[in-house]
Amino acid sequence: MVYPDSNETDFNLVRNYEDFKSVILRKGLPSFISFDNDLGVDKEGNLLPDGYACAKWLVYESGLDLVNLNFSVHSANPVASIQIKSLLSNYIEHLKKD
Repeated sequence: MVYPDSNETDFNLVRNYEDFKSVILRKGLPSFISFDNDLGVDKEGNLLPDGYACAKWLVYESGLDLVNLNFSVHSANPVASIQIKSLLSNYIEHLKKD
């Protein structure tokens, strides 16, 4: 995530869903987000919430105005990449029509 007051080459790297939410709630919506989908497993081997879960949180729960959100998806998972891009692009397009 890149924040407006930071150097555009400096990213705030978050590696899990909880940190993603925490950083945004604390610092606000960044000027740019680059999403990965696969965010690993917990100590028991269970899949952690993924990048798609982060995107869904932004759209459905965060309450943030995403109309000017700039993002990319760098996931190697092609299905998840399409899901993240589609969710965010469609939602942002919907916001721009209103």
